[in-house]
Amino acid sequence: MPGPVGRRPTRCRLPGRRISHLHSLEHLFLSMTSREVRFLNTVPDIHRPWQAAPDRYSHHAYRRVGNSGLLLPPISLGLWWNFGDEHPFSRQRDILTHAFDRGITHFDLANNYGPPHGSAEENFGRLLRNEFRPYRSELVVSTKAGWPHWPGPYGNFGSRKYLINSLDESLRRLSTDYVDIFYSHRVDPDTPIEETIGALDTIVRQGKALYVGISSYSAERTQRAVEVARSLGTPLVIHQPAYSLLNRWVEDGLLDTLEQTGLGLIAFTPLAQGLLTDRFLQDRNAAHASKRFSFDASHLSEDNLRRLRDLAAIARERGQTLAQLAIAWLLRNHRVSSVLVGASSTAQLDENLAALANTAFSTEELQAIDHAVQGDSGINLWAQSSDL
Repeated sequence: MPGPVGRRPTRCRLPGRRISHLHSLEHLFLSMTSREVRFLNTVPDIHRPWQAAPDRYSHHAYRRVGNSGLLLPPISLGLWWNFGDEHPFSRQRDILTHAFDRGITHFDLANNYGPPHGSAEENFGRLLRNEFRPYRSELVVSTKAGWPHWPGPYGNFGSRKYLINSLDESLRRLSTDYVDIFYSHRVDPDTPIEETIGALDTIVRQGKALYVGISSYSAERTQRAVEVARSLGTPLVIHQPAYSLLNRWVEDGLLDTLEQTGLGLIAFTPLAQGLLTDRFLQDRNAAHASKRFSFDASHLSEDNLRRLRDLAAIARERGQTLAQLAIAWLLRNHRVSSVLVGASSTAQLDENLAALANTAFSTEELQAIDHAVQGDSGINLWAQSSDL
């Protein structure tokens, strides 16, 4: 296993030996004396190479992304929060390696994830250089550009200059030659869509991304983006919109467009910025959530709290938490390729994964859910892109 950047590979010093980690472990163990085995057992776990669980692909079936050849786990891990420099890297490592052990192969990033911007990519890059290095071909790593990232006129929206330069920087932070999916993160109303989609085409032809997609595009703009991409010979394969029980804007045309054009859908913020969890039913004080720019205490309106209470009652009848209900409800739809969740601990990740135990809904349950969430919850925070 390689050591830190700029240093020579680490070596394991056993009594009377100097053994490189690059040597055959099987030959090493067969030739070790009992004294050396006892010595090795005293080495702290942190110094031992990490190995992925051999049963990691036994937990769930994988779902096809639209008409493409790409398969994704039903639940993917988003690194929007909890993976920047504000959080201990050791905890990030535990969550990410545990996710892979549980069959999560898809990790979703963007150039501005952190905080600070770029730090989530840098931290994930540390794992790609070390723990995940032997497994790079088993991972689906995605990143994006479109929201503000650096000062001046070239660090925002969807120009060719921004998208290509941003991906080059992301690849350096991630310590990889390519990403599996690269997205235009939002609509740019002032740049011709031919330029934005043309940049995605260039990125694929340069080998910097295997697939490309879009995020927070309306049904009409998605249709046009698909047409441009096909004319260039690099089809779009995936759309990443905000979609949850409390934010169902995609059902007004976009879901049909994606099915007709053969694009997959991966839903982000499936828990509506954390609203679809039991904690707000227990404590209405949202101060602890105010650090997130995407959460506003006004979201905890009386109408939304009523929606949460009604949904929680349905979840209890199904033997699920509110969060599990929200994830399962999305995955009941075959048009949803994957659901992006965040995680601040391995326990929280496991709770979300438990939603996979029951993704079937009766007609009565679906009707009760529709009745509970009717009306506008007022939390489509990405409407500034999707409404264009």
